[in-house]
Amino acid sequence: MTRILESPHSLKDLVGRVIAVTDWFPITQEQIDRFADVTNDQQWIHLNRERAQRDSPYGTTIAHGFLTLSLMSHFMSQALQIRDGVRMTINYGLNRVRFPAPVLANSRIRARFALQSVREGSGAIKASFNVTIETDANEKPCCVAEWVLLYYS
Repeated sequence: MTRILESPHSLKDLVGRVIAVTDWFPITQEQIDRFADVTNDQQWIHLNRERAQRDSPYGTTIAHGFLTLSLMSHFMSQALQIRDGVRMTINYGLNRVRFPAPVLANSRIRARFALQSVREGSGAIKASFNVTIETDANEKPCCVAEWVLLYYS
């Protein structure tokens, strides 16, 4: 469900709270294959189903951690919309990223966004989000990250 805010200043009211949990998103082998092609990360654990079934502890291929991480922008578009007062949003970076559990091919993931902090600066609001990406194939999250965005007015 998308949380809609009138302005980026409204973020201050949400500090310390979960602001949204997104819908489930399927991770297919085709997406994993395309990501491998784009990034030139051709490791067998992502691409070779037969070997993964035989040699990996997961019994199947898994998504690249960076594929999971790269979907945060997609999930944020589902999680939060700011109606007015934002000229552009910039990905400022990540302070911490971990991949505690794999994303199995043909499973689903979703993101949980909690707002950690908001600071106003010169022409921008810096917001830090704790992002937890969950998978329907494991109780542990598949990705946890602190993501910093700049909202320019």
